[in-house]
Amino acid sequence: MKNFGGPALFLDRSDINTDEIIPARYLTEITKMALQPYILEDLKIGGFDPGSEAVRQANVIVTRANFGCGSSREHAVWVFEVNDINVVVAESFARIFRQNMFNCGMLAIELPRKDIDALFGLGEGTAVAVDVAGERLTAKNGDQEVSLGFTLNGFDKELVLAGGWLAYADRKY
Repeated sequence: MKNFGGPALFLDRSDINTDEIIPARYLTEITKMALQPYILEDLKIGGFDPGSEAVRQANVIVTRANFGCGSSREHAVWVFEVNDINVVVAESFARIFRQNMFNCGMLAIELPRKDIDALFGLGEGTAVAVDVAGERLTAKNGDQEVSLGFTLNGFDKELVLAGGWLAYADRKY
């Protein structure tokens, strides 16, 4: 099973859409890996640099509400996958983006605003560990720690534990 967690990238904005995650001009690429350098290229948040070390090192994204809205494209999840980002934590997700995360064996964790605020309070340099089976997320930065429970429905949990839809289908059918 995948290790879920690692350094966190904080994107302090709601309504980050799929065009900001991976611009449409790159959707003609024929491999997932070809998408890798274009992650978050068009995202506009004050002080955010898509080419920063923080983006290159991140395995987890912590953000606000309605993440992944806009066009329904798997490319938005694939660009995270090829950049080793396997967890997105948000107050809410666009339905299709959320399901694409689970279909690819990745985690879309929904938490209430107060819990998202607590994670943001830890700041840059935060590392996140996720226990999928125990449905628990632990974030640490120095001597500060936040531990939060989350809920996955049974099917989404099975998809993640299997490694995604294709692996799940291979086991079941």
